[in-house]
Amino acid sequence: MNQHELIDKLYKNQILSQDEFVQLINNRDEDSQVYIGQLARCEADKVYGKDVYPRGLIEYTNYCKNDCLYCGIRASNSHVNRYRLNQSTILETCHQGYDLGYRSFVLQGGEDPYYKDELMVDIVAAIRKDFPDCAITLSLGERSYKSYQALYNAGANRYLLRHETASEEHYQKLHPSSMSLAHRKECLYHLKDIGYAVGTGFMVGAPYQTAENLADDLLFIKELEPKMVGIGPFVPHHETPFKDMPSGTAELTTFLISILRLMNHHLLLPSTTSLGTIEPTGREQGILAGANVVMPNLSPVSVRGDYELYDNKICTGEEAAECKGCLSRRIESIGYRLNYCRGDYIE
Repeated sequence: MNQHELIDKLYKNQILSQDEFVQLINNRDEDSQVYIGQLARCEADKVYGKDVYPRGLIEYTNYCKNDCLYCGIRASNSHVNRYRLNQSTILETCHQGYDLGYRSFVLQGGEDPYYKDELMVDIVAAIRKDFPDCAITLSLGERSYKSYQALYNAGANRYLLRHETASEEHYQKLHPSSMSLAHRKECLYHLKDIGYAVGTGFMVGAPYQTAENLADDLLFIKELEPKMVGIGPFVPHHETPFKDMPSGTAELTTFLISILRLMNHHLLLPSTTSLGTIEPTGREQGILAGANVVMPNLSPVSVRGDYELYDNKICTGEEAAECKGCLSRRIESIGYRLNYCRGDYIE
C-alpha cells in the first residue's frame, strides 16, 4: 500500500495497525506531508471552523521531586532558580488573564510535594469562585485517585498528563526507576473515571525513540480516547543527561499532528511552544497541520525564565498582553483567529 492509500485508509477508519503506522511514518515525504496536512486541516475546519483556542498557562512551581532525564527542572539540577507562586499571585494572574479575555486557565507545575491536597484544593476552589465561567485545567503530574477527586470536586474540569511514551522499554530510558509507565497509565484512567476531560501526549524525536514507539503511542491514544493530545518536539536542556541529543523536528511533529487529527476529527490539539522554539513559524505550521489550541504564557515575567524544561524557550520575556498581540497576528496571518472562549471539546 502506498502512502496516499495508507492516509486514505486512516482517514476512512480513523486507525491503522502498528505495522501500517510504522510504514506511514518511515516512508513519509513532502508529498504525503502535504496530502495528510490538507485532509487534517479540512477535518479540523469542519468541526471547529477557523477558531484557535488559547489557554492561559500559569506555571506555578518549578520544584519537582522527579528526576526525568530530559527535563530542565529535574530534581538533581542544582542550577535552577526555584520558585513557588502563592494563592494570591495565582489568582492575580488569573484576573489579569481574564481581563485580557482568557476563559480557559491551565495550572502547570513540577511534581512539587509542597502543594498538598488541602492547599491545591483551596487554590482551585478560589479560581472557580472568582471565575465561574472559565475552564480550569490542571497539569500537576501523578497524584492519588483521592487527590484527583478532591480537585475535581473543587472545580477543576480538565487534566493534562502526557504519557511521554507508551513503550515500557522506552519509558525506562527516559525516566528514573522510581517511575513507571503502568502507574502513569493508571493515573490517566483514574482521571477519566472521575470525569475530567483528559489530555495526554508524547515527545517527538525523544532520545532512543523509534517509529515503532510512535506507533505504540498512537495506538495507546486510540485506546484511551482522550479529549486533548499535546505533542511537541524533544528539545534538549543543557543541564540534563540528554544535553547533546538532537532536537525533534517540526516536520515529524506536524506529520503526527495530522495523523492525530485524522484519528479523531474532534480532538483538541495544541500547537506547542516547543514547536515554536525549534522553528520560527512552528506554531503556525502546527495549526495548518490540524492543530487548534495554543497555550500562551500568563505566568509573571519575573519567573518565566525559571520554568525552563528545555533550552531557548520562546516568549519568556514578554508580558501577557504582548504575547496575546503577537500570537493573534501570527494566527491571523495564516487565515485563522483566536477565540478566547472556554474552547470545549465539540462532540
